[in-house]
Amino acid sequence: MSITAPGTAVSEDSSDAGHVDILIIGAGVSGIGAAHHMRERFPDRSLLLLEAKDGHGGTWWTHRYPGVRSDSDLFTYGYRFKPWRGPAIASGPAILSYLDEVIAENGLNTSIRYGHKVTSASWSTARRQWTVEVTRTDTGERLRFTTGFLWMCPGYYNHDKPHQPQWPGLDRYQGLLIHPQRWPEDLDVTGKRVIVIGSGATAATLIPAIAGDAAHVTMLQRSPSYFLAPPSEDQLTAELGPGELTFENLREAHIGVQDMLVKTAFEAPEQLHEFFIESMRPQLPEGFDIGKHFTPRYRPWQQRIGVVPEGDFFAALRSGKASIVTDTIDTFTETGIRVSSGEEIAADIVVTATGFTMSLFGDVAFTVDGEPVDFTERITWRGVMISGVPNMAYVFGYLRYSWTLRADMVCDLVSAMLERMDEAGATVVVPTLRPQDAGMERRSFCDPENFSAGYIMRAQDILFKQGDREPWIHFLEYFQERDTLPKADLDDGSLAYS
Repeated sequence: MSITAPGTAVSEDSSDAGHVDILIIGAGVSGIGAAHHMRERFPDRSLLLLEAKDGHGGTWWTHRYPGVRSDSDLFTYGYRFKPWRGPAIASGPAILSYLDEVIAENGLNTSIRYGHKVTSASWSTARRQWTVEVTRTDTGERLRFTTGFLWMCPGYYNHDKPHQPQWPGLDRYQGLLIHPQRWPEDLDVTGKRVIVIGSGATAATLIPAIAGDAAHVTMLQRSPSYFLAPPSEDQLTAELGPGELTFENLREAHIGVQDMLVKTAFEAPEQLHEFFIESMRPQLPEGFDIGKHFTPRYRPWQQRIGVVPEGDFFAALRSGKASIVTDTIDTFTETGIRVSSGEEIAADIVVTATGFTMSLFGDVAFTVDGEPVDFTERITWRGVMISGVPNMAYVFGYLRYSWTLRADMVCDLVSAMLERMDEAGATVVVPTLRPQDAGMERRSFCDPENFSAGYIMRAQDILFKQGDREPWIHFLEYFQERDTLPKADLDDGSLAYS
């Protein structure tokens, strides 16, 4: 179960940090976007963002490994209100610079408190507000904020505890073992033999970035992934040049490509499989065993597609500076890894690009009127709120499209809901099951037949559920809800106002 810490008693050793109308947790892409929309729609309401890290950007602040970049195009990953003016696939530093501009243009600098880690959130119906306990990471000081509306935007994974399996013999290995989330700033791979464990976007991004300097880089994968190698520049960009209209056209063009890929994944998965395989084949070394190393066990888009701009990952393989071993790990040795076939791979450095540890709402402990919230017993309301939890929204983006496409629409819906509360003279809104929903089937957070990424499958037992009908479902695709989510019925009885 996922049960939060008991009680709502105010900590006696915390000091009062004040009250704000809207408190946003997290200053990554979701939190910054939410702050923009709140400032735009509700300029008279007080607003504050609490960020546990020492800087903004979320995943782009955490990940500093060589070559770090987006795996979604920036024309849709960027906000709709802030045109992206660079290449479709951008580096982590370029995305951070973009977010710097958003913060500056919206005057958010003074509204973000860095190094403020939220530990608990307690709702009081009597006071009609949240009390949020915070620890400052620099001083250890305990602070207490109150707010009328709490918006959880901390992302979906634990930034401090990446997923790293405990393989046999790990304690024997004498080389350097690192995870991409904890990349040392001073690490020099020149002349080193490197193994990268994993087959996802991180591995395919890191390998071409370090292959030129390393003696050799081996991707060690248990099973293959699908990859797509788009050109780094859009033809439409070259034809039309920069400007607002170009941004809108590019954005819609990228959405159209994603629509096509996602719809084909559902309607003709075999056809999409062949498309990926045949698009990779000419970019691989002659005689390369594509069946063994690049034919996944799952359907296209049952997990994320790895994006490798201009095929730089394939170029590293063609150069001979990188190679792939598809096998399972038997044991670590003093000098590397022995796989199940008996082959031993020597390595000075092993990079465990083995994914995330999923985190539910930043692992914050929630209570409502003194009762701990067991999220495994709750269900989502449109992928935006949680049943029985008042005045709290969250952002969870798309699995197959750019995260921010949904983040922008969630902001539209939350804004409409706050306006509806004003119209009704209400200060509290709670997603509440209607009589017709009483016997509704409760389904897992994510159906593995739909999407089976390891980080989600490992976390199913700590996550909230979904129902079998609207508005108690989530993980719709962008083409299914782009016109309906921002205009969702706020008076269908599933929201209780008071």
